[in-house]
Amino acid sequence: MSYQYNIGCSLENLKGVRDFIRKSLREHVRSDVTLNEIILALDEMCSNLMIHAHHCNPDHHLELTIDVPKKDKVVFEIIDDGEMFDINRYHEPAIDNLVHEKRKGGLGIRLVKSIMDEVQYVRKDGRNVCRLTKIVA
Repeated sequence: MSYQYNIGCSLENLKGVRDFIRKSLREHVRSDVTLNEIILALDEMCSNLMIHAHHCNPDHHLELTIDVPKKDKVVFEIIDDGEMFDINRYHEPAIDNLVHEKRKGGLGIRLVKSIMDEVQYVRKDGRNVCRLTKIVA
């Protein structure tokens, strides 16, 4: 089973992303906690791409696909043409530094990596693909 959603890169569109994920996964994810964690992770990744790669330009778009290849596995892909950001090369700031500097932000990537079982960032057909995998047993 596969699902697809195209999103303009405006933060106002994040509610639609959350609704799309919830509706698409209703039959595939039994735990409300797991579903809400997935929604949080994808909301974080989409908002990061909208802000940092597309500068919240609503004329730019993200493509979100959800694939359920087996009953206990879900694969998400966020595809875009923005500035490339490789989540796997991102060095997370130490939490102590964030607190000391009273810095807002910096924990989203850590959160996504803690929720998802696998996070990959690849180039495919000249586009950026952020692939997130979650086992939902």
